Amino acid sequence: MNGIWRNCICHLRKGKVLHRCQSGVHPVAPLGSRILTDPTKVFEHNMWDHMQWSKEEEEEARKKVEENSATRVIPEEQVKLESDANKYWDTFYKIHKNNFFKNRNWLLREFPEILPANQKTKEKAGDSSWDHGKTSAPDSRIQETETHCKESSDLPDGQSKARSDFSNPGLEEHRKGPGTIEHFPGSSATFRILEVGCGAGNSVFPILNTLQNIPGSFLYCCDFASGAVELVKSHTSYRAAQCSAFVHDVCNDGLPYPFPDGILDVILLVFVLSSIHPDRALLI
Repeated sequence: MNGIWRNCICHLRKGKVLHRCQSGVHPVAPLGSRILTDPTKVFEHNMWDHMQWSKEEEEEARKKVEENSATRVIPEEQVKLESDANKYWDTFYKIHKNNFFKNRNWLLREFPEILPANQKTKEKAGDSSWDHGKTSAPDSRIQETETHCKESSDLPDGQSKARSDFSNPGLEEHRKGPGTIEHFPGSSATFRILEVGCGAGNSVFPILNTLQNIPGSFLYCCDFASGAVELVKSHTSYRAAQCSAFVHDVCNDGLPYPFPDGILDVILLVFVLSSIHPDRALLI
């Protein structure tokens, strides 16, 4: 089973964005083709396909499940943990800062469609948007990314325009409506990403380091833990000119966003839904 089932990446404006299988934009080793045959290469990819547990591993997993199920949280405490979840996460980030989770430098390699397909990323091995030496990215991967971008730009006129035209007529009309132009963070951008549940920025900064090479791009990121948002905004790589971090609970439908409706191109939820009670997840 693939290890990314809890990741959610949503491309908006489907009429303007082709599926990556249509455009030819694929990760270096597409999901479904990663079969571990040499145990010494277990760290070559972030995940492997069709992994089968041995009987010993399955038995060990069953024991862990039983141990974890032996002690249950009483209903009153469950309500408290749910209602004060942001406070508990604030305490978590106060203790661990940004040292608990690793940066998701694999994100753009696994999901190249996060970025505009008509843009060339100029990443280099060892750049901060890669794995900082943990899993160095060979030059072939960088060349492949650029090749895919070029192939997308060489599509027939109609298809090429569909991928590259990320302008939003509705937004322009909204901005040019009665009165003056509405200004908000990222109002002049032509391509916008929102990451929900950004935490300390482990997805934010790998993406932001790449966006600095893409004119007109902007990244929004939010978390319902104010301590997490402060960690993002205090990071040395945070750039208010191309990123806006804000506190927000996406399960509270009444809370306003710091931007108008209908302007986003991509929404990311990475390991977020698994942390939300199923009843509240339905509100997203």
